Parts: sequence; structure tokens; C-alpha cells
Amino acid sequence: MDGADFPDAPERDLLRFLTCGSVDDGKSTLIGRLLFETGQVHDDQLTALTRESRRFGTTGEAPDYALLLDGLEAEREQGITIDVAYRYFSSPRRSFIVADTPGHEQYTRNMATGASTCDLAVILVDATKGLTRQTKRHSRIVSLFGVKQVVLAVNKMDLVDGDQTVFRKIENTYRDFVQELGFSAVTAIPTSARAGDNLSRRSDLTRWYDGPTLLEALETAETATVSPSAPFRFPVQYVNRPNADFRGYSGTVAAGLVRAGDHIVVCPSGRTGTVARIVAWEGDRVCARAGDAVTLVLTEDIDVARGDVLAHPHNRPASVERFAGELLWLGEMPLESSRGYLVRIGARVEPVRLSTLDGADLELAMNGIGSLILTLPAPVAFDAFRDNPATGGFILIDRETNATVAAGVAQHPVSQTPNIHATPSAVERRDHERLNGHRGGAVWFTGLPGSGKTTIAGEVERRLHARGIRTALLDGDNLRHGLNHDLGFSAADRAENVRRAGEVARLFADAGVVALCALVSPSQIQRDGVRLRFGGRPFLEVFVDASPATCRARDPKGLYARAAAGEIADMTGVSAPYDVPEKPELILDTRRLSPGEAADQVIALLDATFGFQSGEGGGGVLSNRTSRARF
Repeated sequence: MDGADFPDAPERDLLRFLTCGSVDDGKSTLIGRLLFETGQVHDDQLTALTRESRRFGTTGEAPDYALLLDGLEAEREQGITIDVAYRYFSSPRRSFIVADTPGHEQYTRNMATGASTCDLAVILVDATKGLTRQTKRHSRIVSLFGVKQVVLAVNKMDLVDGDQTVFRKIENTYRDFVQELGFSAVTAIPTSARAGDNLSRRSDLTRWYDGPTLLEALETAETATVSPSAPFRFPVQYVNRPNADFRGYSGTVAAGLVRAGDHIVVCPSGRTGTVARIVAWEGDRVCARAGDAVTLVLTEDIDVARGDVLAHPHNRPASVERFAGELLWLGEMPLESSRGYLVRIGARVEPVRLSTLDGADLELAMNGIGSLILTLPAPVAFDAFRDNPATGGFILIDRETNATVAAGVAQHPVSQTPNIHATPSAVERRDHERLNGHRGGAVWFTGLPGSGKTTIAGEVERRLHARGIRTALLDGDNLRHGLNHDLGFSAADRAENVRRAGEVARLFADAGVVALCALVSPSQIQRDGVRLRFGGRPFLEVFVDASPATCRARDPKGLYARAAAGEIADMTGVSAPYDVPEKPELILDTRRLSPGEAADQVIALLDATFGFQSGEGGGGVLSNRTSRARF
């Protein structure tokens, strides 16, 4: 039986739940028996079940209902559930999707997958064993992923003769354990899955029990509802531009409702626009709600990239670079502070540095749960998981193996320096600029190693200095001799190198100085992150364009030769990627331009950007009778 058997069931009557617990607690048997008792097992399936029970079963001549779910050959041979088995069934009151998840510790990641989409968890406990470590771990995991309702099925009550004392002891111990896990409802039910006791009918074995059967508990549990009043969230999965006449942003509405004509804000950049069209597979729509896969077309031509989140201006996500998260470690290798990781939040992927809340060493092994602080090189749109589960979850990826090593939930933003508060400068930026006679800002030269960034930046600095312009040249190699001497060339270290350079450039801009930054800075996301940190300060991205072949032919530092000899790993342009700038303010083709000609174009861009008008903090040269500076 599948979803086609109840196509008319409304979404509010669908309950998604999972079963979990330790190995041999009876999860598959419980679901199989429940399917049988609700009439979901057809005659041909019963015939096959009888045959398979003789071959693989553990119940003698009686049907082994667990075999209705343990479909993998390896599972039947071992007698354990390995994969997550999804089953669909219905009762007169409700439709259900149930995930039978593995109990063995080795397959905890599979269990976590099942928990991520469920409204309720049925946690089984063997009445003869009581709570186990795996019972507690599974309870923490379902709590971590937002499951708020739990049915504690104390199974195999027939093996303890239906003893009420045994049941109450397990129930009370469990309730004490989960007090801090945030469950909204815990219902304890004595069951015997093999015999069907208290699954869909009352049991003579436990006459003292006056609570609901398992089916009654499932029929009356709260289901997830999609509220159109929830804050609108639209993570951009893809910039859809099939031709020059169409530009849209594709993705799935994660929460809330959007209508044509709505004003939206792009997060984290803060750019604003208006929804002109909502395009779906069947044509244009008036609105889209949570779960709808659509393409949004904006009236304005603004910069929107994959990983951005569109929201309504009056209820936008926060923009953060650092936040606390709780995660389940899934990697076979333990967490290593020296290893490079990426964090994926929605469609946004960033290098991440991990640290503990108290500064202690990072220690997290497979299936461990812990709280960490995640630090990113650029701001991202942030929702706490409790406020918006659709956008508040994340995964960690090992950069070397590309394997998913952790799944987690965002908890709250964390101040970069919780015990230190920024102090406003005693001299404002416009006063610095008035004294200097020109505005401060940054010119960010990016390109492959050997493209000519530093040479051109140096020539620009020489000419600006001759005109009385205060400048500072921030060269990537020079920074690594001092400020960034502690950084290597891992992805995380490279991102940190760019971040630090950007912060220094911003300080120079606040002092009315023109910072000329020459760094490979291969990631567009990281360069955009620096631009965002500049706010309203002038920031010009200059792409120093030279092909890899041209750079290899020049090879002024011998880097390409060393990379070819295997002496340099992950060199940009050889074995590591470089993101060509999407919308730079200037492109310099150094295959045809000399350094002097390239510098001419940069100076012309500066003249056009900063201008000659006077005005406080505004467009260009500031009035200063004693200054001769002009650009």
C-alpha cells in the first residue's frame, strides 16, 4: 500500500512518526503487527510472510511481523534493521508515514535521518532490560531535531507477566531523564508487539492500564501544520538565466507565503526588491507558500546569488558570522580541530572554524552530541532552529573527503568577543577624510598567482601618492610575513587570510586612507563577505585577468614549477579552484595591457567613483583649502 491509496486525505491528517530504540527492542515487529491489525497487509503478502518466517523468522511457526519491514537481505540474515524503512498506512481517523529506524549504534546516522522529518517518535524499551545508553542517545537525537512528542512503548510486557511495577519504574525513570529535553508530551504505553497487546486493542495482560492504545495515541497526536503567517523564507538554490531576457531565482519556499508585488530583502546583503512574477512549472502564480518549488523574478536588477535567503523586510533573518549550534557527529573519524570543514546552511556553503563554548579542546567521536561555536568568514542569514526548523539546520562537510560528518541545529548568535565591546572612534571617518582631502576606501585586486595584481597595485599606489593621496598597499605575501604568519594554506586558513586583510582594509578606509589590496582571494563568497563588511564605504573589486597558461609562462615566483613538481599542494589555478568575479567594477586583461596601461584604467575608475564634488562623507574629494589632493 502506498500514498495513492489515500489521495484525498488532507495534509493536516497526515502524521509522520518514527520508531527507535536499542537492537532487539521490537521496533520492526511493532510496526509489522500494527500494519497487520489495521488491515494493511494483503493476502499475497501474508502468504509471503508465512514462507519468509519459516526461513528467517524468530517466532517459530507464528508469523514474524518484523519481516514485513526488514527488506534488505543483510537485515534478514543479521536480524537487525540497517536502513530506514518507510511505510504508509491509514486508520479511519488519520493517515501515517512511519520510519522504522536502525537500533544498532553503528547506524545512528540512519536514525537521525528518519528523525529529521517526523512529528512524533515511538521509542521502544525492552521491559526486561529497561533504559539503555542507546535509548537515551535516541531520545537526545529526536529532541535535537525538533521532535516534541514521544510515545514510550515499554515492549515485551508478556515476558514480565504484565507487571505494573516494572512498567512504572521504567516510565518514571524515563520521565526523569527527559525533563530537560524539551518534549511537549510523553505518553507511556505497555505493549507486546509480538502478541499485539495495546497496539490497536486493549490487552487482558495489563488490565491495570487505562491509557490509550498505541493507535489511539497516534491518532490524537498533533501534526505539523504549515502556517502562512510564519516569516517568509526562500533560500536561493539556483540563479536561473536561460537567456538575456530572463533572470529568476529558483528554490523551494521554506516557510511562510510570498505574493507577486511583495517587497523582499536579500539576506545577508540587505539589498531590497519587489517580486514581479512567481513562476512555477504550470505557469505564473499569484502566490507561493511553504513547500512550493518556484522561481521568483524581481522587478529590480539587484545582486542575488545562490545561498542568499529572500525574506520580507519587516521580518528578516539575522546576519551573523558566528553562532552556537548543537550537532550530532556522524563521521567515522573523530572531530579534529586541525582538519578543514565546510558548513552548509540551506544552499550556502562556507569554510568554518569550530570551537567549544568554554575554550576547551574539541572532543567529539562518532554518534557523539555536543555544542560548538561555528565561525564563518562572511555573514550568513541566520534563523534559530526552534524558530524556523526549515532554515535553522546545518550539516558539516569534510573538505578532504567531501563526506557529511555532522548534522546540527543553530541555537543562537554569538558575539565575536563577548567580553569586549567596540568603542566608536574619537575622530569620525568624514573628519579623517576632510583632513586628507579625499575619501577612504578599498580597491581589491584579485586574480590567479602571477596575473600581475601586486605589480599593478604598486603602480597605482605610486601614482596616487604623487597626487597627494594617502594609500596603504596590502599584499597577500607581505601580510603572511606578519599579521597572518600563523596561517597555512588550508581552505579555512585561506578564508581567514582574506577576512583579516579585509578587516585591516576597512580600518584604513575609516581613517580616510585608500587601501590597495592584492590577494588571490579565490572564493567569490569570501570576496563578497569583505564587501559586505565595508557597508557604505567605497569598495572596488578589480579582476586582474590572466589565463592559467599565461600565469604559468610568467611564473615570477616559481610557484607553478614547484606545483608541477609536487612541492605545492592545492595551488590556486593548478589543483585548487578560482572563482572568476561575477560583477567586478573593472576587468584588466593583462595579456594585452601593460602594467602602466592597467594602472591608467584603475585611476580612471577611482576618478569616476570618487569624483571631484565636495560634501560631508559623500561623493569624492572633500573641501579642504589646505589640501592639493585630487582624484
